[in-house]
Amino acid sequence: MSIPNTPENDQPSETIETIESFDQILAQFEQSNQRRSSEDRRQISGTVVTVSVDSVYVDIGYKTEGVLPLSVFESAGEKVEPGSKLLVSVKGRNEEGYYELSRLRVEQPKDWTALEKAFEDKAIVSGTVTAVVKGGLTVDVGVRAFMPGSRSGARDAAEMEKLVGQEIRCRVIKLDAAEEDVVVDRRAVAEEEDRSSKERRYAEIQEGDVVSGTVRSLADYGAFVDIGGVDGLLHISDIAWGRVEKPADILTVGQEIEAKVLKVDASGKRISLGLKQLQPHPWDAVEGKHVAGERVRGTVTRVTDFGAFVELEPGVEGMIHVSEMSWVKKVRKPGDMLKVGDVVEVMILGVSVSERRMSLGLKQTLGDPWVEVAERFPVGSQVEGTVTSFTKFGAFVQIVEGVEGMVHVSEISAEKRVERPQDLLRAGETIKAKVIEIDKDKRQMRLSMKQLVPTGLDEYLAEHKEGDVVTGRLIDVAGEQGTVELGEGIRAKARLVVEAVEPVQTQTGAMDFSSLGSMLAARWKNGAAATESKVEALRAGQIRSFRITVLDADARKIEVQLV
Repeated sequence: MSIPNTPENDQPSETIETIESFDQILAQFEQSNQRRSSEDRRQISGTVVTVSVDSVYVDIGYKTEGVLPLSVFESAGEKVEPGSKLLVSVKGRNEEGYYELSRLRVEQPKDWTALEKAFEDKAIVSGTVTAVVKGGLTVDVGVRAFMPGSRSGARDAAEMEKLVGQEIRCRVIKLDAAEEDVVVDRRAVAEEEDRSSKERRYAEIQEGDVVSGTVRSLADYGAFVDIGGVDGLLHISDIAWGRVEKPADILTVGQEIEAKVLKVDASGKRISLGLKQLQPHPWDAVEGKHVAGERVRGTVTRVTDFGAFVELEPGVEGMIHVSEMSWVKKVRKPGDMLKVGDVVEVMILGVSVSERRMSLGLKQTLGDPWVEVAERFPVGSQVEGTVTSFTKFGAFVQIVEGVEGMVHVSEISAEKRVERPQDLLRAGETIKAKVIEIDKDKRQMRLSMKQLVPTGLDEYLAEHKEGDVVTGRLIDVAGEQGTVELGEGIRAKARLVVEAVEPVQTQTGAMDFSSLGSMLAARWKNGAAATESKVEALRAGQIRSFRITVLDADARKIEVQLV
């Protein structure tokens, strides 16, 4: 028998003498090993006696039972139990004395004619590996055949050694009867059977099935699980309801697990598995356990642009919106306040079990500084604070942490008109101001700087009272109304109609008509038209006498009446 020209043994340095030497060695080896009897080659009927964790024991009518690997049935998707009838053939004995059995139903060719037919039909034949030789192995397929190492399906020399004595399924890929040159291929058959087994397995597995498997390998994103000849991916997010940092924290290679089939893509040969789906969902126990207003502690698991997620217990998370993080300052990026791994105390603001959502608040556990603002800084009180920022219409001043007030541009100075607050103030500057308004609901406070500076108006208000007759200069006249300047920078609204003088009643009850008589005499002497012309003649710039009718120090307001 000549050695086929394969990549493994195609070596130019090899000589004819070397080949002849190989043939002699091979012949000697085969003479020293008897072939199995025809009785061992035939298939016989057996009955399953026992099924263990990894083996199936079969009564084949011999004094000793035969044994088959359980994996043979599992890979084929077959169920086996005591009493099952099987067709098997005997391969030999193992170290424990049991007969090693095979379920191969392929007949071994008995002559060259049968071998030629198998070659033409590309049929699968059975054979027994007899030895490891240079470049591959020898196989007994009724005649001596050569199997290149690359077509054996073995990954290394150690695996090739293990094939010796085993019964295999292979295909004749080269046949020359005249030269007795036969080459067989086990790898192609194994790949075809593996592919067929996987396709059958993909067709059998359905979404929702619970399957048993073995963890084959671990990655950062999950674990690959062998579920009977095919691999399923157990993603890290489906390992547990709680947050899992690394699959290796939960699983180990070789571990036996049960998982739920989440998705099957037979065309893409992908199966998604879930481990946590076989456990109760933590949200099922949330109702009544966590309620709005409750203070709880948790760990920050994720930080996004709009907030941070906090895990209160494995599988139960709530979200702190960016607007619920601080009373003190406007948080633009949640990452400025929190980071993954922080343990925080939060308040539950709302729970929706049906949607599995929970809203949390961080600032609610820190205390609201606006609660006591009206008591600490009442209207009219003087405060001191730091200028923090500017707008077109004023400046913001921080009174205490979390409480800001605004000084409108019109309340900065009493001496001159201010166009921009930055013209007189700078950021970081400490100023004093008067509280003139508080809106607790809107969290707003209005301040005035100019009202803390004494003015001529303050002195005027302090020195006069309602009813006083004073002198003033008319600034403008509009019918019966006008504006009067009572002093430098002191102006008042004026009513430019002379009121009639009421008669004064004496102590005896008689009316005092003296003043009334004088008034009537004057009107009689000068005429009514003269009196009317006196009002009509009022014009800006005139100095006239007025009686103070309204004097409001708090509102800094004065109103007068022409006399």
